[in-house]
Amino acid sequence: MGQRRAIFCSAVLAVCAWGADPLVSRPDVRKALDDIKDHEQQQIEKQIAIAQIPAPPFHEDVRAKAMAEEFRRVRLQDVEIDGIGNVLGWIPGSSPRALVIAAHLDTVFPEGTNVTVKHEGNRLLGPGLVDDTRGLTAVLALVEAIQAADIRTRRSLLFVADVGEEGLGNLRGIKYLVGEGKFRDRIDAFISIDGDGENHVAYREMGSRRYKVTVTGPGGHSWGNFGRANPAHALGRIIAHLADMETPSDPRTTYNVGRIGGGTSVNSIPFESWFEFDMRSTDEGALDKLEKEFLRRAQQGVDEENRMRERSHTKVVLDAKRIAVRHAVSSHNEHLVKAAQQAAHAVGIGDPALTVGSTDSNAAMSAGIPAITIGGGGRGGNLHSLEEWFEPSESYKGIQKALLTILYFDAQTEPRRGSSP
Repeated sequence: MGQRRAIFCSAVLAVCAWGADPLVSRPDVRKALDDIKDHEQQQIEKQIAIAQIPAPPFHEDVRAKAMAEEFRRVRLQDVEIDGIGNVLGWIPGSSPRALVIAAHLDTVFPEGTNVTVKHEGNRLLGPGLVDDTRGLTAVLALVEAIQAADIRTRRSLLFVADVGEEGLGNLRGIKYLVGEGKFRDRIDAFISIDGDGENHVAYREMGSRRYKVTVTGPGGHSWGNFGRANPAHALGRIIAHLADMETPSDPRTTYNVGRIGGGTSVNSIPFESWFEFDMRSTDEGALDKLEKEFLRRAQQGVDEENRMRERSHTKVVLDAKRIAVRHAVSSHNEHLVKAAQQAAHAVGIGDPALTVGSTDSNAAMSAGIPAITIGGGGRGGNLHSLEEWFEPSESYKGIQKALLTILYFDAQTEPRRGSSP
């Protein structure tokens, strides 16, 4: 009698926790949700292991090979590394149409960065530990749970560990997947898992334009050729003018000088100096205005330096080269947003905040594919810094939310027709 009562109480608690939702009440889905929770510690260990595999910009190949082995370990089918370096693996559905679940391989940290993960109380610290090692971890956990519960979906699920999301990578991995990849005509929708588990859904993507500004001149000796037009001085004038720019708060528009370089020695007038500039906005029109003002002020700084050094009969020359573009874009992703909202409620974390992002979803949206970006669970901070941290408490809920987002969307929308494998 006592054992029966315990079983009954357990069943009642489960119903209370998950409600009467038909999808969540399915035995296979419940098994997958439990599997995710029960393996939280293994997920954290896997996250640490992946984070300690360097993946600097444009050099993700070592981590890609490791993820390909992980994809095979969790029994994804047709695992491959595509023409640009993305790792792909499938769980076939009843339709050849595909729902992509992606997380990016690359980090912002250059070669030689110490990526050892440290423990500090209930926190883990390590460069790239959250962005996007957490997403890669969530992808693997999703696959394991779906396989363990033998969940069947209408769409085929294409899991992707992609290259080039960060910085000057400019979304090259997903741009290739949706623009040139051999499965591009089969993709119905796209979900990016990026970062930690703050309860948000990035349903729109901000635009960005990035420039490398180079100023060149004759160079020379700091003593013997003093008075010549100096590219470094011109660079300083430009940056001072840029720092004075005012931008609107609505639509939110920002800018940043991120890197500066040039010159050969402390006692040489440089023959070249450069900086990289990033501007972002939720509105394309605001970006257009900011870009024009940026270019005007860049030329203003060069002109001022040339006037100042006119007696030397030397000049510096400006080259402002656009190196990356992301468009402020949204897509017909209402069904994905609704699925993510339902999933958040189902796991008990309430209404997700709808936000604007700058993620791999931009490339999918720009190709006309419905897309959203969600977090992978847990809490993180100091992203893109050497002190990036992650707190794993109840991090499994982010992965549960991702699973239910996939299943709600697949159950509530019909696969598109056509494009057999």
